[in-house]
Amino acid sequence: MASRHIVIVGGGFSGTALAIQLARHGTAGLKVTVIEPREQLGRGVAYGTRDAAHRINVPAERMHLSAAEEGDFDRWFRASPAYEKDADARWYDGKIYPQRQHFGAYIGEQYALVAASSAVVLRHVRDTAVGFDNGSVITASGQRYQADDIVLAISHPPPALPNILKTLKNNPALIANPWQADAFSAVAPDERIAIIGSGLTMSDVVASLHRQGHRGSITAFSRRGQLPRPNLSGQFEPRALDYSQPQSATAQGWLRRIRDEVAQAAEQSLPWQLVLDDIRINGQRLWQQLSLKEQRRFLRHLRPWWDVHRYRIAPQVSAVLQQLQDEQRLKVRAARLAGATAVGNELQLTLKPRGAEPEALTVDKIIVTTGPAHGSLLSSDALLSQLSAQGRIQADPLALGIWVNPQSQTLNGSGEANPHLLVVGPAARGRFGELMGLPQVAEHAEKLAHQLLDNAAHSQNGRCPASLKNF
Repeated sequence: MASRHIVIVGGGFSGTALAIQLARHGTAGLKVTVIEPREQLGRGVAYGTRDAAHRINVPAERMHLSAAEEGDFDRWFRASPAYEKDADARWYDGKIYPQRQHFGAYIGEQYALVAASSAVVLRHVRDTAVGFDNGSVITASGQRYQADDIVLAISHPPPALPNILKTLKNNPALIANPWQADAFSAVAPDERIAIIGSGLTMSDVVASLHRQGHRGSITAFSRRGQLPRPNLSGQFEPRALDYSQPQSATAQGWLRRIRDEVAQAAEQSLPWQLVLDDIRINGQRLWQQLSLKEQRRFLRHLRPWWDVHRYRIAPQVSAVLQQLQDEQRLKVRAARLAGATAVGNELQLTLKPRGAEPEALTVDKIIVTTGPAHGSLLSSDALLSQLSAQGRIQADPLALGIWVNPQSQTLNGSGEANPHLLVVGPAARGRFGELMGLPQVAEHAEKLAHQLLDNAAHSQNGRCPASLKNF
């Protein structure tokens, strides 16, 4: 292969997985630079946490870099000292749910191994990409990295503060970003807590508070008041749906189909999780069969229900939530925040339950767990802001991230593909739909790596599209 340079902006799981796959399958002459300010690669928002209460949400056997390596992380963890030290990782059915930091360590080790053995030159630059000029990525330190291809692996912007809380943004009773280091260090054991959101992040927050000995009341609320379902325990054969049968390509049509499949599974004493797992495996293809109108309908009406059934939690975390609910220390409400006022060191909240009169709630702390503000991704990052202002990229029409074509190439303001500016990971889910769970992100990274390498081979033969400088 002729000399070629691929720059990956972002070194969380998505960017690191792509770099590993490029190094595994690339040849001499290829150089891959990952621009990531964190000290270690593979430790983004999800796997950078050091909190022992934060566990992977699926069994370790399902966490991998490629389908061919299924079970590799499970074997790696069982052979590590952490396995003996963390008895709570083992569930009664024999499956293990390690702390998320251990999966981050595993990915970092895989990167180090391939970097030491590959003919491809891998480099981790501890810096932040802030601009683009004439085919080069510019970093905060003023360095320029000329690239043949740039891959954006930026996917999780900071949480957005609800408008109703903006007057409290400097109040110490407000914890606006639960992912910040030591976010809960100022929470006293007996303080009353309110949590906006009832999904995966809320579950992590409750598990963290429980681990540090919090004894006070916790009220978690969201518009529908739905908790993530627990993961499947026990051993079951996969259940494959028959996708050849006639099926309406509508959100409502698929809702009926899934309910029918779940009912049929129940008749055979099989859990509903098997149906959702097969839908997940085929999710990208099914999503792209829906019209934009139906995709919007799904997001507006069905997404909350899909999320709590699709993105399930580790049984250890589910057990904590159940224990606190049984003890009346955790209450989950279907309500929205209608008012928030600081009175001394307390917060006076007004909750508006669904179909009921407003209620007053007095707390000592309020924690925002509404998740990353994906709709604000392009304005949350200096490089993305510049590319957007220049019309080189655009938000997808569903406000989930960056608009790309089926080849993961970004689309400019005129809807034309930029063949040398691509996206890997969740920021591309407006196109692909099912691109948040790790197996799908890993599959996307592997596929994109092969695509980039094929393009490089074509470039060597003089068949590559216009250069990055001119996109």
